[in-house]
Amino acid sequence: MMLPAALLLLGALIAVVAPRLLARADWPDREPVVALWVWQCVVAALLVCCALSMTLSAAAAWHAVGGHVFATAPSPVVEAYALGTAGPWAAATAVALAGGGLWSAAMLVREIGGARARRRRRNADLLVRAPLLPGELAVSGRLVVLEGERPDAWWQPGAPPRLVVTTAALRRLKGRQLDAVLAHEQGHARARHDWLLNCSSALAGGFPQVPVFAAFRDEMHRLVELAADDTASRRFGRLTTALALVELNEHRGVFGPCPTPQAHVPARVHRLLTPPDRLPPARRLRLTAAAALVPVVPVLVAFGPGLRALG
Repeated sequence: MMLPAALLLLGALIAVVAPRLLARADWPDREPVVALWVWQCVVAALLVCCALSMTLSAAAAWHAVGGHVFATAPSPVVEAYALGTAGPWAAATAVALAGGGLWSAAMLVREIGGARARRRRRNADLLVRAPLLPGELAVSGRLVVLEGERPDAWWQPGAPPRLVVTTAALRRLKGRQLDAVLAHEQGHARARHDWLLNCSSALAGGFPQVPVFAAFRDEMHRLVELAADDTASRRFGRLTTALALVELNEHRGVFGPCPTPQAHVPARVHRLLTPPDRLPPARRLRLTAAAALVPVVPVLVAFGPGLRALG
């Protein structure tokens, strides 16, 4: 039974080819939302390959598992998969892939737990620095102003979520720049970008030797910022959004020759000031549909022998 090995080879092919194709393409920066979807479909296809390979390997290695997997399948379908011809590698493959799945779940739980712990610490610090006045109610979307010498602004998730801005940022942000910052952060919150970042960080942290997961994490951090920039620029203009980015990050030295953790900011400002042409709606639809089909390919491969037997 070579189907589990074929699925693993298909997953490896997707992991190698898809990131290279996306890196060479010129449209991800033009359509970050579509690029986010494509990356999610690529990683989902890789995980589906591993899950199906694990299931079929376990079914071939242990009759009890095979009985459950093929419980309602007609006998020609069961015979098509030739479960009895599996070698000793089937059990080892199933155990290894199951361990990888459990490790991925553990890394995701750790990542979410760490994010929640950081959020609780920030909420506690925010409550100390900006306590509610007597009779004041916590309102979703409430703007909280903190005394601070460094211009900064961030969206604070929680119950309720709030936009936090320092007094230095208020002094630097002019006109509708503060509205653009608010729209940018609300774009993150509405699209639940924190879940994308948590999942990508969990995979990259759990499997640091797998390049596709590291690329997935890096692209998620970059593309979510581009998508939020587009959300703000559509409402308040590209120039206003770009100026707000400059005012909030100029003191960090991101526009100098030395690299910093925010080295992507100059590229974001340049993109806002010289906006690339968007893709035609028909091409965006084709890319979205094609990406949605990628996770379906391993399913078709796994069900191929059974479908041929029924045909």
